[in-house]
Amino acid sequence: MKHRESKKRILVLFLAFVGLCMHTAVYAWFWFSTYYPVVSRPRVSVDGYALGNGLKLYFRGHVLILAIYFILLLFFLNTYGGLKIGYLKPMDVFFSQIFALFMVNFISYFQIALLNNWLVPVVPMVEIFVIELAISFVWAHVTNAIYMAIFPPRELLLISGEYPADDIEKKFNSRVDKYHIVKKMNISEGIDAIYKECLGHYDGVIIWDVPSQFRNGLVKYCYGNNIRVYVMPKITDVLLKGSSQLHLFDTPVLLLREYSIKIEQRAIKRLIDIVLSLLLIVLTSPIMLVTAIIIKAYDGGPVLYKQVRCTKDRKQFKIMKFRSMKVDAEKDGVARLASKNDSRITPIGKFIRACRIDELPQLFNILKGEMSFIGPRPERPEIMEQYLQEMPEFAFRTKVKAGLAGYAQVYGKYNTTPYDKLKLDLTYIENYSIWLDIKLMLLTVKILFTPDSTEGVDENQITAKKPSDGEKNG
Repeated sequence: MKHRESKKRILVLFLAFVGLCMHTAVYAWFWFSTYYPVVSRPRVSVDGYALGNGLKLYFRGHVLILAIYFILLLFFLNTYGGLKIGYLKPMDVFFSQIFALFMVNFISYFQIALLNNWLVPVVPMVEIFVIELAISFVWAHVTNAIYMAIFPPRELLLISGEYPADDIEKKFNSRVDKYHIVKKMNISEGIDAIYKECLGHYDGVIIWDVPSQFRNGLVKYCYGNNIRVYVMPKITDVLLKGSSQLHLFDTPVLLLREYSIKIEQRAIKRLIDIVLSLLLIVLTSPIMLVTAIIIKAYDGGPVLYKQVRCTKDRKQFKIMKFRSMKVDAEKDGVARLASKNDSRITPIGKFIRACRIDELPQLFNILKGEMSFIGPRPERPEIMEQYLQEMPEFAFRTKVKAGLAGYAQVYGKYNTTPYDKLKLDLTYIENYSIWLDIKLMLLTVKILFTPDSTEGVDENQITAKKPSDGEKNG
């Protein structure tokens, strides 16, 4: 197993390196053929006077320019997931590379402009981007084909507990390129029978909602027998994962703080919120103005929709959004999430929701300090009360200020169950860092163009889940 994993890692690193080199080679071609002649050309004023001799670089200077491009590529591709061969689907890898390449070429253009002390032609940079997109599309599919030919889908044993395994089985079956559930067993069949089955010809074991007294033994048994284990964490697992390890005694001690975000982190986070919200309000003001006019002209109703939401410590505030539904969308007084093909959403609303334009007025909520850019999405008090009745732990996500976007929005979907959203939000809270905020901001740009992120809730979808006995105990 270890040998296989080592080969897999070497293959992924090699294919990623080849991709980085191909993109850098495209940039190098245009640098030497187009941009370096521009920045090295003597500058002359309108009346013919020399303004400078231009930039002259030696070998090491050119290497530095290309190295910067290579490092920027590595950073953004790694951030957006553009190098996750075999982990993401080919189109997901390509989609990730689009954003990464755009960011790198955008930065590189202004880098060259600074070297030239003036703007340089944009068309060559657009050509670089287009050529790189073509390379990325082919590279993503070829590398995936190579990976799949060498490493076929893993054959797994699914072990379930009290709750039906349909949900997790559906998730794993959505990636038939990576996983194949060969057999399913329930904990009621007996722990000894399950131990024996784990030793069968499987590439791994999935442990789904198994009570703690059995799950802990299963994990140890599989680990001791070098069996790969996929465990769906319980809330306490997520909390402990974000704890600090103390070395005060001769035994490990895990410290789970009552409030994990330090005061200096809160200060920096608030400063970022103020600066970015002011900047984005200025930049998006034309979009907001046009949107307001169109909404008003469509049905004459109010432009903004104000709704009471809960933020830190369940404090209530009025969130502002562009109205995307009919004026009487909740005339019955019942609060409910938007569903798939919701008839309450107007044609204009469908567009602004898909593009996330309806969220722009929340920049003013952020500026006022009611929200942050990154944090758990604020819930309505009525809906939150419903969740708390079945899942009291849902209150844990209000330990921090609500956010415009968050961990659950980046790694989940609009219709991800609240139980799973809670685990994602707690992962953010207990592993908080300024860099994590910055990373989530970059990834949020990507999910704006991801259809699944705005997908509505199914009518029969489970929205909350009562903790099982295993959840209560561990």
